[in-house]
Amino acid sequence: MGDRAYEGGGAGGTGGGGAPGGGVYDWYRRGVRLLEEKHPAAAVQLLARAAEAEPGSGSIREALARAQFDAGQYGQALESFRAVAEADPSDDYAQFGWGVSAARLGDFETSAEHLALAVAMQPGNRHYQAALRQTRATLAARAGAYGPLLPGAPGYLAPPEDPAP
Repeated sequence: MGDRAYEGGGAGGTGGGGAPGGGVYDWYRRGVRLLEEKHPAAAVQLLARAAEAEPGSGSIREALARAQFDAGQYGQALESFRAVAEADPSDDYAQFGWGVSAARLGDFETSAEHLALAVAMQPGNRHYQAALRQTRATLAARAGAYGPLLPGAPGYLAPPEDPAP
């Protein structure tokens, strides 16, 4: 998921007591670097501390959400993306993140709602469009829009046999 600039600059811990060295901005930058280097679980640790210190920072919260998503923490990612989107409903990326997190959790109705918002805000974004198409196809398949599954198809359940009298 994409990187955005940090908009705050609060003070932070300088080590000791289990706190990482440096301030909030240092934690944010190191967390983003860990995320870019494909270490999302480690990034979550730093970014969660930064988000705790600067709860109003959308950039920190978004980076945390990306790290949580990449670490497979979809429930936490959804909550973080939701916080960013509720603070700024016009944030298309937060809506997208909310939608893909919901899809990973199996909530395709919520996924479709937020992915549709992201596509409406950024109609040319192919990633948003593809995610929305996939979610809508899942919803349609679950609703039987493509007809019944044929024997042998993945997900096909054979009808129960009648018990012999």
